[in-house]
Amino acid sequence: MASQNRMETPQEEEPSSEPFFSHYVNGFQIPMFPLENFQSALEYKPIPGDVFIVTYPKCGTTWAQQILVLIFSQGVPPESRKEFNDATPFMDARGAKSVEDMPRPNAIKTHLPFRLIPWSDQAKYIYVARNPKDCCVSYFHHMRNIPHRGFEGDFDEFFELFMDGKMHYEDYFEHLMEWYKHRNDPNVLFLTYEQMHEDTEATVLKMASFIDDVKYAEPLRTDKEKLKSVIKFSSFKSMKEAAEKRVEEVLSMTEEEILNSDIPKGERMSILRIRERSDVAKAKSNSHIMQNMRKGIVGDWRNYFSEDQCQRMDEKFAEITKDTELENLWKNYMQFYF
Repeated sequence: MASQNRMETPQEEEPSSEPFFSHYVNGFQIPMFPLENFQSALEYKPIPGDVFIVTYPKCGTTWAQQILVLIFSQGVPPESRKEFNDATPFMDARGAKSVEDMPRPNAIKTHLPFRLIPWSDQAKYIYVARNPKDCCVSYFHHMRNIPHRGFEGDFDEFFELFMDGKMHYEDYFEHLMEWYKHRNDPNVLFLTYEQMHEDTEATVLKMASFIDDVKYAEPLRTDKEKLKSVIKFSSFKSMKEAAEKRVEEVLSMTEEEILNSDIPKGERMSILRIRERSDVAKAKSNSHIMQNMRKGIVGDWRNYFSEDQCQRMDEKFAEITKDTELENLWKNYMQFYF
């Protein structure tokens, strides 16, 4: 059971500023979340019917959240960013209360490794994995685009940190292997970002069936318009358009309107930092800065990795995944073409 391996009550250590702004909680590196929220997330007790969407950072979390919200609503998209955030709260940052207040049925977002996850045989866990090269590049851009506290190094520096596991949520490879070992648990569904791209319809139905085949999957199979709606509103194009509209609306607000809005506190602070730095035009043209989406493609790593970096990651991946099905999982996605 994961709860048997959990950390002791988190003790805050001094925040670090190099190379990332981080908290260290009992040695575990996390972003600058409120410590009391992170602690309550670790201590949350799942209830029957809870659904967790779990990923290592930058492995398709927002996309999976959107799909799940649409599955639960049978294709009706959320009307606002707040509705989306409340329906699928980021437990690590917002704390256990956000989950307790969540309108059900919905899904709980977390990046926790298996050893720290609030575990229950009565809850369900959907884990989405992504090939490490695309994950590394996406994480690099994410960390560079954090307003005011972004990573200031280049990709080569970031690559070394990623390979050493000196990241928020620490080692990608450990995270992957911990969850992979539980892929056959009856309440765990192990998916890949690449599978979601290859056949989104099949992925949607698999997720719906895993949660409750009769209640969620069967209506989508019998009513193709509902299924089309889920796929349409979870497409990168649709999500990007909604994000750009949201950014335009928010950045046109006055400072007072932002401070008094129902926007989550962390997002409000990011918006105000952007405004202080006169980066409004940049934010409008790059909605991923505030909405966690950039390109949404597979294979972008080839624009960043050197041949040596490619080889080193291939060797580490082969070593970590030896004698598992993961050895060949991303074979076609991790080849470097010269």
